[in-house]
Amino acid sequence: MSDLFAHLNPPQLQAVTLPRVHALILAGAGSGKTRVLTTRIAWLVATGQVSPHGVLAVTFTNKAAKEMLARLGALVPINPRGLWIGTFHGLCNRMLRAHYREAGLPQTFQILDATDQLAAIKRLLKYLNVDDERYPPRELMHFINAHKERGLRAAQVEAYDPHTRKKAELYAEYEAQCQREGVVDFAELLLRCYELLQRNEPLRRHYQERFRHILVDEFQDTNSLQYAWLKLLAGGGAALFAVGDDDQSIYAFRGAEVGNMREFEREFAGANVIRLEQNYRSHGNILAAANALIKHNRARLGKNLWTDAGDGEPIRVFEGFTDLDEARFVVDEIRALVDEGFSPTQIALLYRSNAQSRVLEHELFARGIPYRVYGGLRFFERQEIKHALAYLRLLANPDDDTAFLRVVNFPARGIGARSLESLQAMAHQLHSCLYNAAASLTGKAGAAVAGFIRLIERLRQETEGLRLPELVEHVIEHSGLAAHYRGEKEGQERLENLDELINAAATFVDEEGAVGEASALVAFLTHAALESGEHQAGMGEAAVQLMTVHAAKGLEFDAVFITGLEQGLFPHEHAAQERDGLEEERRLMYVAITRARKRLYLCHAQSRLLHGQTRYCLPSIFLEEIPQDLLRFLSRARPAAPAANREAVADAAWLAGAAGELPGGLRVGMNVRHAKFGFGVIVDAEGGGDDAKVQVNFGSAGMKWLALAYAKLDPA
Repeated sequence: MSDLFAHLNPPQLQAVTLPRVHALILAGAGSGKTRVLTTRIAWLVATGQVSPHGVLAVTFTNKAAKEMLARLGALVPINPRGLWIGTFHGLCNRMLRAHYREAGLPQTFQILDATDQLAAIKRLLKYLNVDDERYPPRELMHFINAHKERGLRAAQVEAYDPHTRKKAELYAEYEAQCQREGVVDFAELLLRCYELLQRNEPLRRHYQERFRHILVDEFQDTNSLQYAWLKLLAGGGAALFAVGDDDQSIYAFRGAEVGNMREFEREFAGANVIRLEQNYRSHGNILAAANALIKHNRARLGKNLWTDAGDGEPIRVFEGFTDLDEARFVVDEIRALVDEGFSPTQIALLYRSNAQSRVLEHELFARGIPYRVYGGLRFFERQEIKHALAYLRLLANPDDDTAFLRVVNFPARGIGARSLESLQAMAHQLHSCLYNAAASLTGKAGAAVAGFIRLIERLRQETEGLRLPELVEHVIEHSGLAAHYRGEKEGQERLENLDELINAAATFVDEEGAVGEASALVAFLTHAALESGEHQAGMGEAAVQLMTVHAAKGLEFDAVFITGLEQGLFPHEHAAQERDGLEEERRLMYVAITRARKRLYLCHAQSRLLHGQTRYCLPSIFLEEIPQDLLRFLSRARPAAPAANREAVADAAWLAGAAGELPGGLRVGMNVRHAKFGFGVIVDAEGGGDDAKVQVNFGSAGMKWLALAYAKLDPA
């Protein structure tokens, strides 16, 4: 046994060797939770307290399940085939395969992934002749899955209005279609398994008596149905060993219930709560920052991370004039880090929203630094960006058949595969491009394609003479792309990416100085094509890692840059509209901070492009919640006098401050506090002396012009 416990600290050993009791293990970031889980299973089996068949261990990813099995095999000689270790969906599938008759399923039932499920819903709507604009397929899919994850069938949906009532009816039709076809979606796997165990007492008792120890990883990410499934299985006297960290619960948008951890402590009387607080990843200053930040959240179960690795370096804070200035600083630092001996693969650039990657990718590409976007597509590879670029390509060149085929029926306008086959045959016969051949197509198909041609011609006329950013914005809005993604429940991220495409156009004009809208559009499309080429690092090549904070969970790096730390960006502006939204954002920031081992950078900008226009930004509230003695504020050099329009604003702000024309030492770009409106940033000024007035962006309180002779403004 001594070898098994050799690498455990006292709280880990206490958790591993608990008797058969319910236990809640609060495992902080980098505290060795996987080691505790696998060592406990090994100890239980090795001491004969349970056979391998009597253990049920649940994880959230197949990767985590495989890692657990590998570690377990290294600890004790055990046949992995006899173990029930896997994801919620994988374990439920295993039960349903064994008891398909009792579950009302065919033996060969198939599983629908998200793409297949969406296709099945589209097919159903078409069969029922339902307007898919009023009931978008993706929105209906989320409606169905959300109710399944709460354990609710169609008949149990509370419908207080006709629209919801109709969606509940479509949910019922979808269930019937899946049953006829012998298929289940991912949410159905868990719900069907839960219902099977709930109604079939002999089967439930069989599994309750079999599994004497149930262990759960990442318990903070469980939804209400997953928690109910666990409680059902543990109802026969099994010991439920839940490992998680309420401070790292960041998946509320997927249905995760951080409250499950508090409910566990309340419902399982006498549950042992053990805190794993020793961190084996980060230096002390990084942990102190994370601890101080997360203490602002209410109703935490509470813990305090510490390390014996020493304080390490202070956390570096950089404020740029613009988001481009921020990106340039990040890339300069990356070069310096590599020169110091840091491996590029151990350097991560984190951001709150995928759209933020664009300016970082642009600067990395321009400076020849290999990079890899982790868990996502590079900016110019994203579906919504390729759609928008296809519309722009058709404006520039109607002969572009590839662009034509990409968007002729996106958003959907009733042009099916058969119509396109007829059009392509016509174009081949006429030795013409598809755009020109459309006039020769007749019937219903011809009318639908003609409508698309009219749309392109109208866009071409309406955008004539517009500057490139305004042209791109107009096409996104009037092509139907923006409306399409607004109709999707999770379309906000795609809309943010489309906004960033407008910013990319504005940046391109500033940097390249293109004047004529036609030549600017062609040049911008060329630029986009070049940046979308194979510039991402290949497999095995040392490369800087780019990712959202959500994608970074579970990972760790020697050096981490958290970018875009501004109010409305991180924390996200939507946080104010959601219950506990700011606390979820703070947990996300806590996850971001605790990804860093040795060096951490916190970066933000005074101004950032939005819709091609400059938006002045307030620093994130999270920067104020970190003790100042942990921070090193890096000096900001005045930018070289640029010809570029976007940096002219920042340069003007610097000059206004240098001139010192405003009373009280105030200047454009300064953060200030007002007794009534709160924190803001000065974005404009006019007059002087007693007549001086300033325009201040107070965020949620809006823009205000204030006379300095009457309004008291203090530097923040």
